[in-house]
Amino acid sequence: MTMNPTYEQRDLDLIWHPCSQMKDYETLPPIVIDHGKGVWLYDMHGHKYLDIVSSWWANLLGHCNPDINAAIKEQLNQLEHVIFANFSHKPAIALAEQLNRITPTKIRKFHFNDNGSASVECALKMCFQFYQQGGKPEKKRFMCLTGGYHGETIGALSVGSMDLYAKLYQPMMMDNIHIEAPDCYRCPYGKMRDHCQCECFEHAEQAFAAHGSETAAMIAEPLLQGSAGMRIYPPLYLRKLRQLCDCYDVKLILDEIATGFGRTGTMFACEQAGISPDIMCISKGLTGGYLPMSVTCVSQEIYDAFYADYGEGRAFLHSHTYAGNPLGCAAALAVQKVLAEQHILATARENAKWLTQEMMAAFGQHPHVGEIRHIGLIHAIELVADPQTKKPFDVRKRTGYAIYKRALQYGLVLRPLGDVLYFNPPLNITRDELTQAIEITHKAMEDVLGPFHNP
Repeated sequence: MTMNPTYEQRDLDLIWHPCSQMKDYETLPPIVIDHGKGVWLYDMHGHKYLDIVSSWWANLLGHCNPDINAAIKEQLNQLEHVIFANFSHKPAIALAEQLNRITPTKIRKFHFNDNGSASVECALKMCFQFYQQGGKPEKKRFMCLTGGYHGETIGALSVGSMDLYAKLYQPMMMDNIHIEAPDCYRCPYGKMRDHCQCECFEHAEQAFAAHGSETAAMIAEPLLQGSAGMRIYPPLYLRKLRQLCDCYDVKLILDEIATGFGRTGTMFACEQAGISPDIMCISKGLTGGYLPMSVTCVSQEIYDAFYADYGEGRAFLHSHTYAGNPLGCAAALAVQKVLAEQHILATARENAKWLTQEMMAAFGQHPHVGEIRHIGLIHAIELVADPQTKKPFDVRKRTGYAIYKRALQYGLVLRPLGDVLYFNPPLNITRDELTQAIEITHKAMEDVLGPFHNP
């Protein structure tokens, strides 16, 4: 037994990290972070890392943001937690009022939860119960898009289609309908993302024709399928989906957990399609990545279906101990204040245009770059073995992971999605910091894939 084990060893002795094969930690041990400031993380040994992935897409306005810090400290001296059944508090009320101002038109009620998966689970149960007690008991299934990811509880996994997370648990999951999702990079119709009529929507039309009568809700990530590799599809697809749901009396759930609060250039991604869902799930950027909290945002129609005398048994019995936590609400209110007063979204949109130009200049001619796609400040580089045929690398080579490890050595957190490298930074990142991220990514790619030079 080591007499004075390092923090890294103390971690490995006891902690099972998420989304990790722990055997990998034998060669890449955990990086123990001491503190953060802005886009930077600092480890126990004094090394610093540019957090270009916003610590799993949640850190919206930088680490240790002084405005959010101050709001949480002030709330801490007032109220840290209270049961949220038959009790409330001022931060929750103020946050609900703010969400009512900024969410799409159909949204009128807000059910507080404590994480993204729970928000999705809540939405599914609401839609199921809505039809069960509304005289349509046959509507008990759900539709979703292939490549979708909505969390890792059993219900959320059931409406996801990523084998990496879900395949093993298939016997435990619900029998849902999986619709082939848009794949604009490898479009089977030979169309371009910005110049198509969403010919791929025929798969949704066929699924609804076959199963619409037995479906309670359709769930989708609007415009951006994050975990699938930052796959981006046109707003037209969402508009068509809204129309199809209305036609078949199917509720539309939009998972804005990853896309909400300016990530795609607008407050919510669905704004770009000009539609409103029946239910919208939000989390991650909601509290700036500070505290675990989510909200299931619901239409008046759905809420009204549960509003009845107690004896009718229509209440929605879904609860989380930390739902509506005052500290989380205070953080979320501070996020909204910063976004408004510091004109964060407008600046982020301008920086996004500049970043696209810089990414294209740096990587557009790389012999293994298949596509550079972007929405808002999110930019993704899909690496392939052959750009002409779009043939991917052998997954066993773990090309993206190799680049990730190399980038860490240079001080950049560039956690890939397979062989897709992506930037999803805090919205207030500077152009100088983005330039540093580009330069390190370039260097890491050269180390793994060999040197390259743009003409």
